This record gives sequence, C-alpha cells and structure tokens, in this order.
Amino acid sequence: MADGAMTKQDEARAKAYATPLDQFQVHDIEHFTSDTLWPWFERLRAEDPVHYTADSEYGPYWSITKYADIVACESDNHRLSSSSVHGGITLFMPPETATAEDFAEERTSFISMDAPRHDEQRRAVSPIFSTPALAELEPLIRSRAAQILDELPIGETFDFVDKVAIELTSQMLATLFDFPFEQRRLLPRFSDMLLSGPPDTVEELAARQAEMYAILGQFVPLWNARSGNQTGRDLISLLANNPATHGDNDPQRYFNNVILLIVAGSDTTRHSISGGLHALNQHPAEYEKLRKNPALLESAVPEFVRWQSPVAYMRRTALDDVEVGGKTIRKGEKIAMWYVSGNRDETVIERAGEFIVDRDRPRHHAAFGFGIHRCLGQRLAEMQLRVVWEEMLSRFPLIEVVGEPRRLRNNFVKGYEYLPVRIPR
Repeated sequence: MADGAMTKQDEARAKAYATPLDQFQVHDIEHFTSDTLWPWFERLRAEDPVHYTADSEYGPYWSITKYADIVACESDNHRLSSSSVHGGITLFMPPETATAEDFAEERTSFISMDAPRHDEQRRAVSPIFSTPALAELEPLIRSRAAQILDELPIGETFDFVDKVAIELTSQMLATLFDFPFEQRRLLPRFSDMLLSGPPDTVEELAARQAEMYAILGQFVPLWNARSGNQTGRDLISLLANNPATHGDNDPQRYFNNVILLIVAGSDTTRHSISGGLHALNQHPAEYEKLRKNPALLESAVPEFVRWQSPVAYMRRTALDDVEVGGKTIRKGEKIAMWYVSGNRDETVIERAGEFIVDRDRPRHHAAFGFGIHRCLGQRLAEMQLRVVWEEMLSRFPLIEVVGEPRRLRNNFVKGYEYLPVRIPR
C-alpha cells in the first residue's frame, strides 16, 4: 500500500510541475479524492502564491495559497465579503433558476453574512460554546466516547468513520440541538448528502433533495415547541428566541442556520478524528510517541486538525480593488483562501510538510480561519478530539488502518467516507 501511494504522489508531483501555471485547476475534485493536491499547492506557493484561474466550472477566481496572505484577506472583512449577496463562501456557481431573493443576506446563515449582521447572529448561539458550557459537556462526551469504544469489535475489520467518527459527532450534534437522540444519524446523513458530488441522474438528485427536505422538516416542530422558551440552552432554543436569528419568523433563515450548524458541528471533528488516525498509521514513530506519552495530546490534537485541514478553503468577493501579495484583485472578483495550502506553508510553519505530534507551536495553523469568521466551535472540536483520543489510547495500544480510505468527493470539506481499521487482539 505504501509503495502504491508513493507512486501516486510521484506521478502527481511530475504532473503538477509539468503543467503550465495558466492551466492549473487546483480545485479539481480528483486532487482531493486521491490526496494528490499537495504538489499543486506547493508549486503555487513557490512560484505564484496569488494565482488567477481564468476559466473553470466555477468561473474565474484567485487562489490565495500562503499563510500570511490568507490572514491578511481574512482580516480585511470590510473589502472582502462573505455575504451571500456577493456569492457567499464557496466557489460554486448558483443555479440558473436562482433569484436575488434566494441569496438575500437577511435570509442566510451567519457565516454568509458581513458585519454587523454576522456578529449579531453569531452571538446568538455563542453561549453554548462558552467555557462553562464546555466544562459541563465534557463528562457527557467522555461517557459516550467510552461506550462507543467499548462496543468496537476486536480482531475484526470495521469502518472507523462509521463506528467511531460519525457516531461520536452525531451524538454530540443531537445533544447540542436537543434533537431526538434515536434519530441522530439523520444529522451527519444530511451533511453527507449536502457535500456529496453531483448525482448521476435527475432521479437521484430528486431523491436526495426530497430526503434532505424531510430531515429539515423535523426541525419545524422543534422550533415551534421552543419558541418563547427563554431558558432553553440548546441551539434551537437559542435560534428561536434571539431577535437576531428569529427575525420575522422566516423559516429560510432558520433552516440556513441549522444547515450551517449541522455541517460545522459534524465535519471538523469527524474528519479530524479519522484523519488523525490515518496520519498516525502513516507515521508510526509519531504514533509510538503518543502511546508512550498521552499528555502529548495537548499538541497532537491541533496537529490532527492542521494536517487534515477539514475545511479546504473559504471564498470571499472583493467589494473594492484590493492588493494581495503584490497582485490586484479587482472589485467583483472572487478569491479562494486555501487553508489546505496555508497549513503547509514552510515559510511560517516549521517543517510544515511533516506530521509532528509534539510540535512546538501546534495551534499556528489556518484550519479554523481568522478574524470575525474564526470557527465558533473551535474549542468544542478540540475538546471532543482530545477526549476521544484519551479514551482510545487508554484502551487500545494500536488501531491499524488495513486498507485504502475513501475520501469525500468534495473540494470544500476535505474528509473521509470510509476508513477500514482493525484493533489487534
């Protein structure tokens, strides 16, 4: 398996360095499903760190690939907009049937808003991510992680993504929303459908949309039941009882915030758990360090997140001419701030191309973003990762990856659909 992976990476490197820069398509989903994106971004960082793609299925866009430039762009939220009015946070082109009303900022989630509306809605849900709230959640997360791990088969191959990563995050999401616990798997299921590649047929698309609408429909009675309950501390109660998120009782705004919280609450933790295990198996000396000294989880957890970079990029749109890295981004043009590239930027992160569980500055990475849009659930994600790894290390000397993973067909969320593992007897 290692020899094959090396050959694949060598071929990708040769292709990346042979392709003219004006023909680069770093967003190509095949780079992400095959894990061969790295040499493409490596070359851009070295030769053209602010790179213009003139033609793609997403239209023209700029790639921001170096750490310092990503920080500068994230910090310039007055001139670089994340608002849905200007295209939102992804490169995807809107469908031809979309109207201006579909992208009105007041109807979208707060991640696709600019200040001050963004700040008001973000504050509405922030209490659940406070230090006291996290301290209260930790024992529950630990007990649930312990139960999940105690039920794993020993000496048999199983899917780590399904048995551990999805199960842990679905339980956590159900708790945060106070969603019916027995239906918790619907939440990551929704995220998977939303982020999957385009279906092969019109019938598949219709079936997917129907299932997604049915899942969202379950949030309507929950909103109705909790509206007016000022004491509720779950996410739905917070959304239903804050003027910034309640507004004129617009269901579209509510659904969009629910979608954001499902995806954000599931995918960072879920893919970093799986990515961390895969990385440790690829770097057995680092796995041995961690087994001998579990206290290294303090630095290993942010290293899991940096190495995985579960959110590959964020888009912004220029509201004025902006200079970035010596290039001029014109008003109306869109940029992709590639966190996956910033997290491997050798000019600011020492030995950025190496996976190191005892890294000196482990939180010096771009995976959670910067500025007003910095990930609201960062501390919750890190706490979940720490707890589940503490429980795993206390139980299992080794969890072996025994086959090739299957990665998400997506270039926005970088993650795993399947990871075959075995716990030795």
